[in-house]
Amino acid sequence: METMTISEQEIVNALCLHLANKKGMEPQDIQVELMFDDDYGFSAEAYVGERKQILVESNMIEALRYWLEIEMNQDPYGSLRLELDEEQGIIAHYSA
Repeated sequence: METMTISEQEIVNALCLHLANKKGMEPQDIQVELMFDDDYGFSAEAYVGERKQILVESNMIEALRYWLEIEMNQDPYGSLRLELDEEQGIIAHYSA
C-alpha cells in the first residue's frame, strides 16, 4: 500500500480548486486559510468573492478527494486523514 503525504499548500490548492468548480469561478479568485482547534478539529475559512465560508473537516476531505481524482489521477476513495504536524502545519496522509 503506497502512502502519499499531501502538503499544507496542496490542501489549500485542493480547496480552491474544488470551491472554484462548485461556484463556477477560477481557483485563483478564492483565498483559503487552514485552521486547527483542540475542541473543533480541522477547518478552513474560504473567501469566495466577497463571501466568507467556513469549511469543516468533511468539506476538506471532500475537496481532497476531488483533487486526488482530477489532478493526481488517484483513486479518490482510498484512506485519507488530516494531521497537525509541528513542522509542516496541517497535512494529509493518503493511502490507495
